[in-house]
Amino acid sequence: MRPCSPRILGGLALLAAGLAVGCGRGEAPPDPAALVEELKSGDAAKSGEARLQLIALGEPAVPALAEMLASASPQERLLAATTLWGMGPRAQAAAPALGGVLSDPDAQVRVTSAMALENMGPSAREAVPALVGALRDPERPVRQAAVKALGAIGPAASAALPALTREIARESWPEAEEAVRRIRGVGSGGTSPEPVP
Repeated sequence: MRPCSPRILGGLALLAAGLAVGCGRGEAPPDPAALVEELKSGDAAKSGEARLQLIALGEPAVPALAEMLASASPQERLLAATTLWGMGPRAQAAAPALGGVLSDPDAQVRVTSAMALENMGPSAREAVPALVGALRDPERPVRQAAVKALGAIGPAASAALPALTREIARESWPEAEEAVRRIRGVGSGGTSPEPVP
């Protein structure tokens, strides 16, 4: 039997936490709006606990977090993006909002939003146009995060291939080459598929 990857084990831990939240002692699940207020509280312990509960809650928490992405505070936008990152594919409904944040004035918010989209994988397909736009970001970490997100989306990101191949032609960029391979469904990592044009 193959050992589980850390990502699978992390997902199982979140699932167990979610079941504990929803099934524990007959209590109603926590209110996402109240948890978002705790997330924004500024109290590190309270905010951290709220983040874990929001991640465990999953889809019901997504609308409140997507709304938080429009906050005037860069710190709050960053908190929302990191929490959505923790949800992975369960945050799919926030993909358009995360795509919108890829033009945020704060580079860290842009990077974290792209990372959240990467963690969603194919579920982030609605954000492909915004990720393609992020390939022209002035900050290299944002461009790299966008490329990785496009690769994680895979074949559903085929509309990004022309932009990615232009970037590869402009400079040597292993991450973009890997993204193109993943979008085309060609082997990755240690395999040696045909060269990317």
